[in-house]
Amino acid sequence: MKRRIILIAALSAVLPTGCGVGSTGPVPAGAPASGLQADSGAHYAHLYFVGPYGVQAVSRERDAPVTPQQALDLLRKGPDKAERARGLITEVPPLQGRLTARATDGAVDVYLPVPVANMTGGGLGLSQIICTAANAEVPGAEQPSAVDVRVHETGYATEWTVRCNTAGTVVPLPGR
Repeated sequence: MKRRIILIAALSAVLPTGCGVGSTGPVPAGAPASGLQADSGAHYAHLYFVGPYGVQAVSRERDAPVTPQQALDLLRKGPDKAERARGLITEVPPLQGRLTARATDGAVDVYLPVPVANMTGGGLGLSQIICTAANAEVPGAEQPSAVDVRVHETGYATEWTVRCNTAGTVVPLPGR
């Protein structure tokens, strides 16, 4: 019993001062944080190519914001020399007709000149197209992963809607 009383008395004496936070005000600690780059005003086209680990993005500096149509036109030209040296290729097959994109508020309509079933290269070429369109300049879109990409196939009356998530994976949006 005597031990408990001594322990409680000792804790009561230590607890009010035990947190270690003093009553001082602000203390100068040196120069402000640095190392972050100022906004350079540069614009980038984010194109998606296929590498050893799947679909991955590359950034190419441009003079102005890149529309979805401009991004798809760059995509169809394929990876440049430096990108090919890194093992990147394109799975977008040669298409008879124009691959067209139109941006609206928070969405892009992509018009394929052929049905998806007739595209060679598996689904990676289609993923390249969708993610490249979603990552271009889309009015009203805060994040590329929130851009609805409506895909219109030649020969089909209805479109289907997908998004490109932050990992570069195409995700269907059921019911849209």
